[in-house]
Amino acid sequence: MTRREVAEFYRRLAEANPHPETELESVNVYTLLVAVVLSAQATDAGVNRATRALFAEVDTPAEMVALGEEKLKQHIRTIGLFNTKAKNVIALSQALLDRHGGEVPRDRAALEALPGVGRKTANVVLNVAFGDETFAVDTHIFRVGNRTGLARGKTVLAVEKKLDAVTPAPFRVHAHHWLILHGRYVCKARRPECWRCIEHDLCAFKPKTPPPPERAAARAG
Repeated sequence: MTRREVAEFYRRLAEANPHPETELESVNVYTLLVAVVLSAQATDAGVNRATRALFAEVDTPAEMVALGEEKLKQHIRTIGLFNTKAKNVIALSQALLDRHGGEVPRDRAALEALPGVGRKTANVVLNVAFGDETFAVDTHIFRVGNRTGLARGKTVLAVEKKLDAVTPAPFRVHAHHWLILHGRYVCKARRPECWRCIEHDLCAFKPKTPPPPERAAARAG
């Protein structure tokens, strides 16, 4: 895409959803961090179902450590890889107590040094909790970036760097939310809904996906 097309791409997303937010539920920065760690290879909806009761009981690192790994597993057993995730959440909670006075640091290196926290998780926390201009590239953003031509790359890091390079200033804080939501609900993996996409004329994907028969019939009628 040209610079002008990229700006128009984001302008349309912003017009359609001026104040996008993460769909992960949390009550503070610490629970946001836990929710993002739990969301790896899981859906936000599935994580939310598991964490509502958990976060009503536990919302600080000290409370999580006191809860313990086995009781945490009971809360999150419906989430994929819950055994490993429970171990990491307890370990990162203890690390927050030991290294950061129980507070979530606003520092990428410090976040990525926590058990179970990678670059994408750190990017989400920095953006959602602290308003940093970061691009948390998940499968949705990786797909949208490559499929549309907005930010092509063979790796997640390559797409992140391209987004960082091409995204204009007015759109940088909310960019990753817009792209995740667009990929989740419109530019879907198996069958992108090109027929209702606001970016169809800017998008490089060919051929465009036509509406399903029942939608086409309804339009014709």
